[in-house]
Amino acid sequence: MPDPVVVIPVYNHPATIGAMVAAVRGHGLRCILVDDGSDAGCAAVLDALAAQHGQPVTLLRLASNQGKGGAMLAGLREARRQGFEHALQIDADGQHDPADIPRFVALSRRHPDAVICGCPVYDDSVPRGRLYARYLTHVWVWINTLSLAIRDSMCGFRIYPLASTVALIDEVAIGRRMDFDSEVLVRLHWRGVAVVNLPTRVHYPQDGVSHFRAWRDNLLISRMHATLFAGMLLRAPALLARRLRGGR
Repeated sequence: MPDPVVVIPVYNHPATIGAMVAAVRGHGLRCILVDDGSDAGCAAVLDALAAQHGQPVTLLRLASNQGKGGAMLAGLREARRQGFEHALQIDADGQHDPADIPRFVALSRRHPDAVICGCPVYDDSVPRGRLYARYLTHVWVWINTLSLAIRDSMCGFRIYPLASTVALIDEVAIGRRMDFDSEVLVRLHWRGVAVVNLPTRVHYPQDGVSHFRAWRDNLLISRMHATLFAGMLLRAPALLARRLRGGR
């Protein structure tokens, strides 16, 4: 299996993105940076990184802020256009440990048709409120898939098989903000794409920049779960039949 390309959505993370790109390149992987309407300072940093690394780093610039999901949709389509078979998603803010990239790639080689999904192992830096709130989404995802196959749908460290993923996002409207990570996994599961969970360390830097907007994003996530629940009811017979056949 050829190496995956790494897709990093970037919105105003000038202090951390350089180290992330250096780590990705240190593993010998190509990279697509999606500038999601960053301000002039971050845009200049991204320009400098693209010039420094040359062809192995593609800078894809969106005209305005689309949200994390919108940036990932653009990045995944660009990865497919460039001929890649798999794309590794990692955040720009330094929460994820790029030292785990080889573990994700190795597991993807063993399961090339599956999504390799990070399952966070938190240290003491995690905000307790966000940690507890995640469990509500976990429960809704288990309900909407009638399965426990997806252990954590909100971790933005994962590898997608591009053929099935791009086919999905070209056919179905997927959430374009913080609802993207969960929704795309549920809909891929509905289509029979396996999810393989991989524990990975997650750290919240004390000076980190978060673009999670509590009222807006929680509203979008709640609406997403309601929509997915309706979709699950329509698919319940097929999902239950899959479980009876031994599938997940």
